[in-house]
Formats: sequence, structure tokens, C-alpha cells
Amino acid sequence: MQSKLHHYKKKLSKHGRRVTNRLPKHPFVIPVVTFLMLFIISAVAFVALGSKTVRPSDSRMVIVYHDKETQVLPTRAQTVKDFVNRTDIPINPGDVVEPSLDTPILDDNFHINIYRARPVTIVDGNHKVATLSAAVEPRTVASEAGISVYPEDDIKTVPVDQAIKDGVVGHEMVVDRATPVAFNLYGTQLNVRTRAKTVGDLLKEKKVALSPDDTLTPSADTPLTANSQVFVTRKGVQIVTAEESIPAPTQYVEDNNLTFGTTAVRQAGVAGKRVVTYQIQTQNGQEIGRTKIQEVIALTAVPQIIARGQAYKVPSDKAAIMSAAGIAQSDYPYVDYIISRESGWCATKWQGEHSCPGYFEPLYSTSAGIGYGLCQSTPAIKMSSAGADWQSNPVTQLRWCSGYAVGRYGSWGAAYNFWLSRHYW
Repeated sequence: MQSKLHHYKKKLSKHGRRVTNRLPKHPFVIPVVTFLMLFIISAVAFVALGSKTVRPSDSRMVIVYHDKETQVLPTRAQTVKDFVNRTDIPINPGDVVEPSLDTPILDDNFHINIYRARPVTIVDGNHKVATLSAAVEPRTVASEAGISVYPEDDIKTVPVDQAIKDGVVGHEMVVDRATPVAFNLYGTQLNVRTRAKTVGDLLKEKKVALSPDDTLTPSADTPLTANSQVFVTRKGVQIVTAEESIPAPTQYVEDNNLTFGTTAVRQAGVAGKRVVTYQIQTQNGQEIGRTKIQEVIALTAVPQIIARGQAYKVPSDKAAIMSAAGIAQSDYPYVDYIISRESGWCATKWQGEHSCPGYFEPLYSTSAGIGYGLCQSTPAIKMSSAGADWQSNPVTQLRWCSGYAVGRYGSWGAAYNFWLSRHYW
């Protein structure tokens, strides 16, 4: 027994010396073996957890356009402003950054466009103003230059070649002013601006229909000039007027150079004004009723123009999940936008958590006030109707999310529109 033990120790000692002697000759053995072990452990963890949740990354690829070149840069910046500051890209007076500096960077292939200000000459009658602007909409350029442009005024952009002939450097914009008119409607003074040429045309433009009891001064065929005075009167009746605000409408333009889901305001909206005239019916000196006789747009509302991003490239990992969940490819942008903002594509995330735990914690499964999973189901247990693995399988969760989107909003597109206006769904 002792002889065998002595033989075993001798053999082990010899084997140990043999290994020990060889280590100095192979200095990379330990690092390589360690790397391989870590790689195998990581691969096992990826297989075990990767099919259950999609972990958000703190790094994004940003496509930035500036100074006539396009760069693709990785960044951990949280907002457009943070990105611009980190890359030291100069922003000069008059430059335009789209989307706005406070826009969060949540997606890969995020587009940031920096448009450099160009020289613009604004011609307003005999008055010329030179400025620098990168704005797209002429009204925005004029506003930045301190020129008041009324809704009825028109601004035309002169072709560059014609501007050069006129001795203008850069772009030229010409303001075509509407005619200011003092329009007195049943005793209420309205300072309006019009493109009409005659008094009769003004009434048609403002949709004023005269009754046999009304008097028009001057006559309908009178030409309109700056600061003309027009009166519409009705004798023997009591008239009152009320002003109403007209909300600025919103116009959308699609932009393939902006990331899907981001927006940029190209023109600020301005509310309009409506004047409504009523004829009062009285009895014994008391009002017993009123009838609307005229409604005039005293100030036309200026629309707000918003560019909506359309650029979208679906990441392969998200595409695989959406495909497995039965999502139509046309809905990928809507789904990605909502899920990215609800959970960052983390299937095991409770509402309020700032990181992805990677495993299910049954803390609030039946709580009605705490969201969970990809689309933050409230309560979490509702997703069990989609499958037994609802706690951590993103495909199962997304199937449930799809049913929720279609059942509540009619489609993923409608759910996306709701999310844009409310920032929840």
C-alpha cells in the first residue's frame, strides 16, 4: 500500500515538474485558456438568456450629416445635444439641427442632420435685409430676420441664377404684401389684409353676404388700395360681435433623412381670429334671442409645418422576434418605436427599472399599477394568456402586445399615433 502511494506521489511530482518547466516556454497558455473558458461561459449564458430577453445597449450608431458629408459614428450620448457636444461639431448662428437638441437617442441608425446657414436676401418692397439662415420655410427665414409677415402675405423664392443677375449673394426671397383694409362690419372695426382687388371681391373673400337691410360703402366695384375703408351697416337693429380664436392647423411633410418617429418643426404655427356678428332680438328692453348674421375671418391661421422622419432600418435581432410573433413587416417601425420606449426591448423589465435584470422577478405580477415586459403589460399576469413562458420570452410577450394594440387601437399604426400624442399607450 505504501509502495503504491510512494509510486503515485513520485509520478505526480514528475508530472508537476514537467508542467512547471514548460510554462516559461509557453507564456500565452494561461491567457488563451482563460479566454476560451470565458468565451464558452459567455456562449452558454447567451444561449440560456438570449432567447428570453433582448438586452438594451448603451451604445448607438448615429448617422450624422454635416458640411456635405455623412458619417456613421458609435456613441453613448443620450440626446442630440449630448452627441453634438461630444463630437465637437460646431453649431453656428443660423444653423439648423434636426431633430431638436433635446431629442433622445434611443435607436441604432439614428439620423442627425446639421444644415449650415446660407446667405439670404429678403426683399420687402424697397427694403432689403441680408441674413444667414438654414431654415426651409420662407416664413421661418423672414421671422428669424425680424420681418413680420402676415398670413395673407406671400413669400416667393427667386431662383439662384436670377438672384445673381439682380446682384444678390445667395438666395433671394421676395415678400408680396397683401393690401391692408379698414373693414367696419356693423360698427366693429376689423383691420384685415386681403388679396382682393375690389370691395366686392373683399366681401366674397371674407364670405360676407349682404341682406336687403344692409348698406355697403363704397360700392362693390370700387378698387381697393392700401388702407381703404369699407363699411357694412344695418340700421334699426341691435348688433353684437364676438371674437373667436382659430387654432393653428398642423401640416406634416415626410422626410426620409430623419429617423422614423422623430420630428422637426419647420414652421411655427400662428392662431387666427374669427369675428362673429349677431343680431339681437329684444322684448321690453331685454334680450330674448340672437341670430348669427355674419362670420368673418379677420386673421387667417398660419399652419405649423412638421417634418416626420421616415428613415428606418430594422435590426436583425428585433426583426427575428417580430417575425416570430407574427408581426407584419409594414408594422415593424411602429412596433420598434413603441417597444423601444416602453421597455428598451427588455422582456424582464418592471416599470421604473433603469436596467434589464435578465431574469424574472415575480414582484408585482398581479399588481394593477406596475407594468412589465416588452410593452409594459399592466398587470403583468395578463400576458399569461399568450403562453406559459410569458414571464421572459419576448416572442410570447410580443404576441400578447400585438393583440393589445389591435384590440384597443385597431392597428399598430394607430397605436403609434396615440403614443406620439400621449407618450403612453
